[in-house]
Amino acid sequence: MQTLDQELTTAISLGDVPLDHAFDFENNLNPKFAIRSYQREAFARFKYYFSQHFDHQNPVHLLFHMATGSGKTLVMAGCILELYKKGYRNFLFFVNSTNIIDKTRENFLNENSSKYLFNREMFTDGRKITIKEVNKFETDNRDDINIVFSTVQNLHARINTPAENSLTFEDFENNKIVLLSDEAHHINAETKKGKLSADEIKDKLTWETTVNKILHVNSKNILLEFTATMDLNLLEIKAKYKDKLLFDYPLKQFRQDKYSKEIQVLQADLNPFDRALQAIILNQYRRKIFESHYKNIKPVILFKSKTITESDNFYNEFHTKLKNLTSVSILKIANNIQNSETTRKIFEYFKQHNITLENLASELKEDFCEAKSLVINSKNDSDDKQLIVNSLEDYQNEFRAIFSVDKLNEGWDVLNLFDIVRLEQTNYSTATNTKTTMAEAQLIGRGARYCPFQVNSEQDLYKRKYDNDLENDLRICEELYYHASYNPKYIAELSAALVKTGIKSARENKVSLFNNDDRATRKSYQNKNIFLNQIQLANLNTRTELEQEIRETLVIKKFITGYRNESHLYDLKVGYCEENEVNILKINTFGVQILRKAINKMPFYRFDSLQKHFPNLTSIDEFLTDAKYLKNVKVQVEGTKNQVEKPSNNLKLEAAIAVLDEFSKLIAKNSLNYAAL
Repeated sequence: MQTLDQELTTAISLGDVPLDHAFDFENNLNPKFAIRSYQREAFARFKYYFSQHFDHQNPVHLLFHMATGSGKTLVMAGCILELYKKGYRNFLFFVNSTNIIDKTRENFLNENSSKYLFNREMFTDGRKITIKEVNKFETDNRDDINIVFSTVQNLHARINTPAENSLTFEDFENNKIVLLSDEAHHINAETKKGKLSADEIKDKLTWETTVNKILHVNSKNILLEFTATMDLNLLEIKAKYKDKLLFDYPLKQFRQDKYSKEIQVLQADLNPFDRALQAIILNQYRRKIFESHYKNIKPVILFKSKTITESDNFYNEFHTKLKNLTSVSILKIANNIQNSETTRKIFEYFKQHNITLENLASELKEDFCEAKSLVINSKNDSDDKQLIVNSLEDYQNEFRAIFSVDKLNEGWDVLNLFDIVRLEQTNYSTATNTKTTMAEAQLIGRGARYCPFQVNSEQDLYKRKYDNDLENDLRICEELYYHASYNPKYIAELSAALVKTGIKSARENKVSLFNNDDRATRKSYQNKNIFLNQIQLANLNTRTELEQEIRETLVIKKFITGYRNESHLYDLKVGYCEENEVNILKINTFGVQILRKAINKMPFYRFDSLQKHFPNLTSIDEFLTDAKYLKNVKVQVEGTKNQVEKPSNNLKLEAAIAVLDEFSKLIAKNSLNYAAL
């Protein structure tokens, strides 16, 4: 049996759904937002669903699954106008984030907003239409479009604990209502059933129940869901939306249709400030390219930290160092360009246009100063900050740099974001947390929204123009750069996450393997022994030395070299820097003073702490110098030839700390109350 999406696709192929047809409501949308081909298809499907040619369900429940940046809110606005003609006047917009509520209010109600979606004057059948925000649905606004804005949390609270002048279930029984659910994947906790997290069980389980109850109290109610990230591969979700998925326009198709920026990864083995400096130089270069083609487009950069504290600290470090920026610091970046074609091209451009490094330093100090930078980390950030973030594309908005953790991960519509600097330096030998990597991939997907421009009338304003002309200086204005520390392992993980989100094509072949339950029936397992683990309490009092397997563990320490690597995100090649030299050193050759300094930085190695793991240990000196502990431990160092052959005391300290950090985890693991036998 076909899904709704498949049925409509078939109807389109048969010519039953005209895609080139003008809609009655088009004149009531803001004329500066041209309706794109896929949006026109979404409208055509919506109109056809309600036509006499389709036997639709009641109450109506539909899903628009559309890529991030594809203009879901414009489609929502068109649906509102179409349903207005069908007699609907009352609309309830709900979402899980206050940030998105504020943004949508601007888009729907503020005629002075650059992203206002409607025409300044709207008419239907000779009658003027007015859009109003209301707290509840009254009977005296029959000619207006009445919208209630609410978070799904507040909606649930207001409905289930009625108060004066608040929404009640009676509002939905006595009025036919259109429910508009944005970021609708958040209201499927109940559908996921056994896959709920603790937070979902506590906070979200009843949201879906409340929404379904509202929808079904009146058979004429309509629920329209909009999201880019519904997990349609999950069996429960797939079953729920089989007859509700009206339009599916994934991120992969969005990119292939050239409606997104292309993404480049610039890995640099530099400290965070130097990577940030490299990024703002690139960002400033892009602005000059725009200006050379008479385009008044201001590129924005996002500095992404792991925690609020780290973000605040880097903000202070960035501006302290920026105020003292000289041509010497920029020259360090310029002198390390051999592995980055883009960096080389940038400095050639500066030279050709007589832009000295002194002048560039002055420009960067001015354009990225504190007055043009914004820290937006907290849910309690002011409304003024939110307005700044939502209007970064406006001519009068001079902000260039945003410092954030995850505040902007969902619902951020900025098109002129061109650089994301990941400040976190992921541990070289440790796999990145999958959830964190996926969030990073989703952020990149949001940043990849195309910034519209054209240099002649023959070009499509909203599409990439230089896929076949990569040497064109404007190509960089169609690219989002992701700046990261040099870490091939992390980039490989990020690449896999981007495949999952759809922004990158998968090239791997999937091979099905039999599962554990099938092993007994496979020929290769017949007549074989099967070994099972048992758990037995370990006696730690007998531990008289650091286990040999730990002592022989070869920890890898990679020194910062200043090396850069630039690659297209869709064609990443994972590997180590060819210029790196490798050497293996005994840590006891570093000297006791350096080893003691390293140990003093780590509370785990206080003597009383070590004795809990090694009851027979007599002193820290024994731990450092005895062959039963650290005496013969080795470390593999990677870096320049001089770094690995004649490491400075600071580099020796870094290497010692890397070894001790890794060993602390292994020691703790081996000190569990139970050991597998």
